[in-house]
Amino acid sequence: MIIGVPEEIKKNENRVAITSAGVRTLKNEGHKVLVESGSGEGSGISDEEYTKAGAEIKNTSEEVYETADMIMKIKEPQPEEFNYFNEGQILFTYLHLAAEKEVTKMLLEKGVTSIAYETVEDGEGNLPLLTPMSEVAGRLALQVGARFLEKPQGGAGVLLGGLPGVSSAKVVILGGGVVGKNAAKIAIGFGADVTIVDISTGQLRYLDDIFNNGMNTVKSNRLNIYKEIQDADVVVGAVLIPGAKTPTLVTRDMLKDMQDGSVIVDVAVDQGGCFATTKPTTHQDPVYKVEGINHYCVSNMPGAVPKTSSFALTNETLPYALKIANKGLKDVMNNDPGLMKGLNTFRNKITHKRVAEAHDMDYADPKKLLEQVSFSLK
Repeated sequence: MIIGVPEEIKKNENRVAITSAGVRTLKNEGHKVLVESGSGEGSGISDEEYTKAGAEIKNTSEEVYETADMIMKIKEPQPEEFNYFNEGQILFTYLHLAAEKEVTKMLLEKGVTSIAYETVEDGEGNLPLLTPMSEVAGRLALQVGARFLEKPQGGAGVLLGGLPGVSSAKVVILGGGVVGKNAAKIAIGFGADVTIVDISTGQLRYLDDIFNNGMNTVKSNRLNIYKEIQDADVVVGAVLIPGAKTPTLVTRDMLKDMQDGSVIVDVAVDQGGCFATTKPTTHQDPVYKVEGINHYCVSNMPGAVPKTSSFALTNETLPYALKIANKGLKDVMNNDPGLMKGLNTFRNKITHKRVAEAHDMDYADPKKLLEQVSFSLK
């Protein structure tokens, strides 16, 4: 199989879809890897390193897309890339299609077979390809929260950990999954007063156990959320429903009773966000104010630490890419139900129910579609 790795063109995105070690692994299995020149520079990987690992360096994205059977990326395709796709090409990347109707329509129009990192599951229902970036984003959430609490950044001028005789900042985390757990870990390390809000009592028990009563846990409902955010200094949106648009948990009216200069960090922005006032921002211009509240809604947070992120992601994506390349899409999908859940579009059809529901579009059962294919797709 020919695997193509184009340079990411989303603003301030410095991650790359594969490391030189990943290239070498694919090459050793007999596959050809095309890497766009300069694509690894933001993650500290030079063209020379890729070449030594066996990659063929291409000068443009168009050259990479032209002959590749599978494209590996980090973020959803940008409009400039739409024309590069070929019918039947496999796209393996983060997509978040429930919040990206135009990208969804483009993939269908082009007949692209798209596999979304964020909806691939393992045997226990976990999201192995989303987890490393969720860990990064959760930890970053408190770093940026602390920064934008500072007065010169438009914040209230509060130190997360407080001081002897001075109260710590209150951090409220909406969602107790991977993002929420990692955000809590950093917040507790800073010495903040931490509360996690989650809909699952079982998850709250688990978090209470692992943090040894080092934080508060609250059952999620509209009233409890409203009460918790009123005196919060930092509120982290860490809600995820795999493949679906994130529900709105905090309305604009609720913001009016929050403290001026407090900070919202909406990690869920990729899936639409869990605050009514969320809109995507960039690392270059990360914050805006609504009702006196700093909103940090960068849609590619892990791109701020690309060296860590790219290596962590390749650790998880490479085994899946290798299976697809070695066995072909049809065989792999039929034998890996978790990877099948990553299939979002196939031959002009939406193959993920929550994506179809988000856009009020038709859904096609991927198993039935694959049964109609009599050859191994590559």
